[in-house]
Amino acid sequence: MHHGTRSAARLVAGTGLLGALALVLSLLESALPPVTALPPGAKLGLSNIAVLYAVQCLGGFPAVCVALVKGVFAGLTRGGAAFIMSTSGGLLSTAVMTLFSRSKRPSFGLLGLGVAGGVAHNLGQLLAACLITTQAAVWYAPLLIGFGVLFGAVTGTILRVTMPAIKRLLPPSAGATAGGPHMPPRPGKGRGEGK
Repeated sequence: MHHGTRSAARLVAGTGLLGALALVLSLLESALPPVTALPPGAKLGLSNIAVLYAVQCLGGFPAVCVALVKGVFAGLTRGGAAFIMSTSGGLLSTAVMTLFSRSKRPSFGLLGLGVAGGVAHNLGQLLAACLITTQAAVWYAPLLIGFGVLFGAVTGTILRVTMPAIKRLLPPSAGATAGGPHMPPRPGKGRGEGK
């Protein structure tokens, strides 16, 4: 029981740290100069790195919590529409990445999960935009899918590079305790890591 309590505490602490990391990355991205060539809703999505890490190392529920933290932060800083858009994209992205990470088929690796999550995030935001604005937003679908693939690949690659540093931020064995089979393999030995 005592071990279980410590494991739960580590899981909560790890989730909280990833939520904080997501907020820091969101602030960092908002400080970057806007790219006028991007369609509405298309963003690099640096904060998705924290969600992807949570999916891989802590599991689906902690990842959902991190996505909700992102959504609440968007609502507090940019209004109700931003909350709906961020939460819709974040939850759909988290669900898709969690589903793919638990697949019995060969793993996509961090790059593949990043792409899947990026596309799902943009599609979730598109669906929300159609509901709260106009269905004309659906015309942005091809662009958003394309940018989802591109930016998802970027976030997946960034996580592969920064994985050791992020692990040092988490409490000892937080990922091993809660993530178990979802822990990403070591660089050079994992499925899909060399692709």
